[in-house]
Amino acid sequence: MKKLDWYILRKFVSTFFFCMLLFTVIAVAVDSSEKTDDFVMSGLSTRQIILHYYIGFVPYIWGLLFPLFVFIAVIFFTSKMAIRSEIIATLACGVTYNRWLRTYLVGGVFFAVVLWLAARYVLPRANAIRSDFQATYIDKHSDNNGGDHNNSYYLRTDSNSYIGLKNFDTASKTGYTFFLNRLSGGKLVYNLRAESIRWDTAHRNWKLLNVTERQVERMKEVITQRPEQNISLSFTPEALRRDAYLKDNLTTPELVAYIKAEELRGSEGVNTLKVERYRRTATPFSVLLLTMIGAIVAGRKTRGGSGFHLAIGIIIAVTFILFERFSSVFSVKGNLHPFIAAWIPNTLFLFIGIWLYRKAPK
Repeated sequence: MKKLDWYILRKFVSTFFFCMLLFTVIAVAVDSSEKTDDFVMSGLSTRQIILHYYIGFVPYIWGLLFPLFVFIAVIFFTSKMAIRSEIIATLACGVTYNRWLRTYLVGGVFFAVVLWLAARYVLPRANAIRSDFQATYIDKHSDNNGGDHNNSYYLRTDSNSYIGLKNFDTASKTGYTFFLNRLSGGKLVYNLRAESIRWDTAHRNWKLLNVTERQVERMKEVITQRPEQNISLSFTPEALRRDAYLKDNLTTPELVAYIKAEELRGSEGVNTLKVERYRRTATPFSVLLLTMIGAIVAGRKTRGGSGFHLAIGIIIAVTFILFERFSSVFSVKGNLHPFIAAWIPNTLFLFIGIWLYRKAPK
């Protein structure tokens, strides 16, 4: 590492933190103005709101806009260097173009590793704080009954057993029209139906009401009816909670384990979880990719100056974000594989970066 390398890295880091601070202030100001009524209705003090919401909201914004912070920082300080002819002087002194880009590569790798570690372990904990406040004091105003109602659930509890229930309420931990089917050799050998199912807190299992049990044995079946029955199943009420924030609150090891459990149960919406899992690796790589693209674009001296470079940078950033959102939607709503959906933007912009590198004056 030479003096030139440290000079560029200092510029990189200082500009990055300036961009992060600026956008954070804007994001907090906009968010607080939108949620003023909710904060007033919550009855919490300013200190409590900061500790129970914004201490998680700020890291959430950092994680969401981290690649954008890096990209704008690179565009901004590199453009200033190009305007002052510092890059031309550097190359004229015998420093090759690739040697000049190597410093940006080091900075990009550093920020990519920081985001990768944060996305796996730190940001989920911050998101848990934010989402808990959101669900407790903000989302509940749109829920008249204070519960989470869903039409139906169909799960596989083991390799041969399947259950289903309707209208499960997470507040009372009660569902209706429950059934349990057990298969053997592709044939139904056991069927259990109940009018309702409720979590028994004392016994830590499920209590069924108005139960009808059918046991099929070759050419006959035995039917038994009971007013109530307790049964142990391989899931708890938490497994039936369809939490829109769940994927953001789990660390990567927890997310991987949860995906395996949901695949075993045959649950729907697993693609959403898989996209989040692969995105946590793809996004740090996009930080490195956008760093190199930003250096190549802003390293060329133009008549438009920094304004032209920033305009080009914003267009590239918006295009990247649009591709990322579209690919995620195609995976969640369509048949696009989650891994492909997470890596399509990086693959596309990798080729764009290679094209820009070849066209750049050296």
